[in-house]
Amino acid sequence: QALFVESGGGPVQPGGSLRLSCAASIETFSRNAMSWYRQAPGKQRELVATVGSGGGTDYSDSVKGRFTISRDNAANMVYLEMNNLHIEDTAAYYCNLRIGPSSWGLGTQVTVSS
Repeated sequence: QALFVESGGGPVQPGGSLRLSCAASIETFSRNAMSWYRQAPGKQRELVATVGSGGGTDYSDSVKGRFTISRDNAANMVYLEMNNLHIEDTAAYYCNLRIGPSSWGLGTQVTVSS
């Protein structure tokens, strides 16, 4: 089964930047659209960004212009560059398939505070 291991989170001040990484153990990784999701305390899991098999990207309105999703098919990796972070971005971040998500990894915590 698929396995996702997220890393790169940590504490950061508003306006700061972080780069999240996701190592994916999945068959034919390059054929799947991959996404980053996040879940803040007291909120539902939210779709943040998607990179398709063809390289196209989509972002939620709340992060558009600030976050960039990318992938390295040779390494089975997905990345999320996070710039100009807001306090509202505080959440646990997860990577998974865009369509029919598999089992969830442990995620990586991003905490934006002054």
